Amino acid sequence: MIAGAPAIKRDYVFARRNVSLRRWLATFILAFVGLGIIATFGLLTLHQSKTHYVNQITATAILFNNEKLYDTQSQIQDISNNFKLVVKVLGQELLYPQLINAITQTLPANANLTGLNISSSSAALDLSAVATDYNTATQVQVNLADPSVKIFSKVDIVSIGCSKANAANPNYPCTVSIRALFSPNNPYLFINSKKS
Repeated sequence: MIAGAPAIKRDYVFARRNVSLRRWLATFILAFVGLGIIATFGLLTLHQSKTHYVNQITATAILFNNEKLYDTQSQIQDISNNFKLVVKVLGQELLYPQLINAITQTLPANANLTGLNISSSSAALDLSAVATDYNTATQVQVNLADPSVKIFSKVDIVSIGCSKANAANPNYPCTVSIRALFSPNNPYLFINSKKS
């Protein structure tokens, strides 16, 4: 046998192991470098996406401000509120010519309507009339309170006064002031007129 053969054989074994270890080391180094590249690429992509979305949000906010979206929404809300108010007002709107005609037809023969004042709530009406005598003046309240008339749910006399000396027309010396509440099914309300 050759002298030193076991040492050479041992050197070959270690040489193979060294080559194998170098390959594994190179593989691990390449794997770490690959993972580093992937991680770096992922972080850059996340940062770029974040920047893109921040820019997009800023651009959208600027667009909303330029287009005055919030002002437009406020105006739409105002229009909606105004529309609701119009519907409410029309629901309480009186048909004045027909109402005045119905009231004058209800008055007794010796009485004349001199004033008509609607309260701010449109639920009540203040009437003033002149009459030839005290009984005719009270009859005004009785005629307006008649349920068959269907205009008022309640009619009260506020005052009655008779004085020929203070009368504007001596033929009608008595004045009567009346407060009347409209009936809910009053046919002279705009909204009820469409139902009938």
